Amino acid sequence: MPRKLSHIAPDWWDYTTLDHDLINDAARLTERDLRQLSRPGFKVVMYDTLEDFYLAQALEYIHAWKQASADNPAGICGPIGPTEQLPLVARLVNDLGISIKDGHFWGMDEWYDPETKKEVSMEHPLSFEKADRELCFDRIQKKLVMPDAHMHFPKADVTEYVKSWHSGVRCIVMQGGQGDIKHWAFNDPLKRTGKWKNEPPPPAEYRKLGTRIVDLHPVTLSQNARTSGGGNITMVPQMAITVGPKETWMAEKVSIWQAGMHDNPLGQRLTALMISKRLADSSVPMSLLADHQNVQFNYFRGGLGSCAVEMH
Repeated sequence: MPRKLSHIAPDWWDYTTLDHDLINDAARLTERDLRQLSRPGFKVVMYDTLEDFYLAQALEYIHAWKQASADNPAGICGPIGPTEQLPLVARLVNDLGISIKDGHFWGMDEWYDPETKKEVSMEHPLSFEKADRELCFDRIQKKLVMPDAHMHFPKADVTEYVKSWHSGVRCIVMQGGQGDIKHWAFNDPLKRTGKWKNEPPPPAEYRKLGTRIVDLHPVTLSQNARTSGGGNITMVPQMAITVGPKETWMAEKVSIWQAGMHDNPLGQRLTALMISKRLADSSVPMSLLADHQNVQFNYFRGGLGSCAVEMH
């Protein structure tokens, strides 16, 4: 029997096609329950303040780059969303005088323009490369910052970006946020079509996906309008370039940061539960990290919220 249709986008797979019991179990999780979901290979960490939360996120950049040397290059793959850590990274590098010249950085994703068949330029107000540069790398002293060749931003022609993952540079950690559709980067659920019309792709099939151009789930468009464009969904591109599971599994650690600014209280609970219990399902892409060897979920306690009904 085919899975039920999505409540929000019937032509797509997403978490609303899951069994109701699983969703309800996630909704009942307390903060204490969340902390107890840690297991070997999956760690749940809580932070009391946003200052501590974003500082800890920034320090992951520093710890990764400090492991890099000329004969052992290493780096970090980082998100746009959250972005609050980026100025802190620049401040730490500058004030502590840390040279990151041997370090590398991968951007996770970028918007794609189907009219030009290219990634959006840095003139686009939502450009992720622009945000990384303006909020972080342009603020680092020239004597300390890595060369431009060590910054790897995804392009419509993914060849060079993919090659950078196979160039002998260790990815110490891949950071991410979690979107409303339960993705990391733009690894959204797939459309409900073709061979995947009645069932979502098996986890092993989804994990074969590498860096690629993708169509974005309607919920992802809405979220980016809400978080970055004041609700103006008309300015949000409908396609993007994203790092894939292939590259994600090359990262030694995956670190997900949830401050309560992006996904909602249910989503923050659901993916942790699925990863902890190894319930990988490609309708919830984040749940596929259940099979990664080293995953950490970082939460701001004040952003956990509640799944109780409140009328506003």
